[in-house]
Amino acid sequence: MDINEITKRTIGAAIEVHRNLGPGLLESTYQTCLLLELRNSKLYVESEKYIAINYKGIELDKAYRIDLIIEERLVVELKAVESLAPVHMAQVLTYMKLGQYSHGLLINFNHSQLIQGVKRLIRSEFIKK
Repeated sequence: MDINEITKRTIGAAIEVHRNLGPGLLESTYQTCLLLELRNSKLYVESEKYIAINYKGIELDKAYRIDLIIEERLVVELKAVESLAPVHMAQVLTYMKLGQYSHGLLINFNHSQLIQGVKRLIRSEFIKK
């Protein structure tokens, strides 16, 4: 499956969760429900995946925890905040860089229409040619 199809299906699943729950809940609630939707749609999903960093030769194996990784290719970071801040975008880009993922989604469920809270990120240096 290509990355555009994975992204489309992930956004569709997030929209389905948002239609059923609406805005205003905790991030963990959205994450649990989105995980169920994605797995029901037969996508391979890893939840709360730890990612290591190497600091001065020391491996810190549980330095960061990514909300979701879809089909081992798409990083998904979920938020339920009033508005996204630049630090949220930087967080996703850092996860993508550390894990060498080319594509990411930042999804903020705290919108009346979810699509307003979806940001797609691409790091071209990790796109396999």
